[in-house]
Amino acid sequence: METPTTLFTQMPAALRRPIVTDWSRANKRGDPVDCFLEGPCFDPGGRLHVTDIPHGRIFRLDAPGEWTLVAEYDGEPNGLALHPDGKRMFIADYKQGILALDLATGAVTPALARRNSERFKGPNDLVFARNGDLYFTDQGQTGLQDPTGRVYRWRASGGLDMLISNGPSPNGLALSADEEVLFVAMTRDNSVWRVPLLPDGSTTKVGRFASFHGTSGPDGMAIDEQGRLMVCHASLGCVFVLSHQGEVVTRLKSCRGATVTNIALRGGQAFVTESSTGAVMVADWV
Repeated sequence: METPTTLFTQMPAALRRPIVTDWSRANKRGDPVDCFLEGPCFDPGGRLHVTDIPHGRIFRLDAPGEWTLVAEYDGEPNGLALHPDGKRMFIADYKQGILALDLATGAVTPALARRNSERFKGPNDLVFARNGDLYFTDQGQTGLQDPTGRVYRWRASGGLDMLISNGPSPNGLALSADEEVLFVAMTRDNSVWRVPLLPDGSTTKVGRFASFHGTSGPDGMAIDEQGRLMVCHASLGCVFVLSHQGEVVTRLKSCRGATVTNIALRGGQAFVTESSTGAVMVADWV
């Protein structure tokens, strides 16, 4: 079974920057990249925000075709997550760590730039628990050749726990509805790991929940109203929808390119970024 997507909006030509950046040198063999969208996240008013990684920009989509630059700074913003206070979005920034975006002013400030005075490898994505704890991935350039990617929990009380230290490219995150399991996309392992969260804050018996194929791997994820895991795949051009046992029950197919990177759910719809074309796609989803 397959659900088609349609184009919701695409970055206007006037906002594109076809230049070489540090990010494109590291990730696209030095080719000019005019944009690379990620991090779809809704504010309390229902407006969608996206990041443009190589150019350090965050945009608000006031309506299809109406793109507003909210922030531009010296960074590489990837994942966005709305803080429980509803006034800020936290940013997983590959270059600068965990940052906070003030939705009213557009100011970007450090939230957790370093751990024990040491920089992170390169944060990728993040998700808040209901109690305010923040889970985030520290991906860097890790992979099967260097499985040292990390997954952290930054407690609302201030403590920082390393839950995973051997991840081959930890990327997207999703919490189960009961928040007893953290799912982690391990892009270069082409899999999703299942991380049990124990009452004392520790984890054990981490396992591989689902496996895929392709030149890239799983990226952003979300949990739908039925508790199914929705997994964006960054080279297969779709969002896989998995049952509670990790079986593929259906998929959302890209109407643009194959680089399907992230997803946000709202109002019975799924909004999906296709990064290679700078597009946001949409599909009805309940």
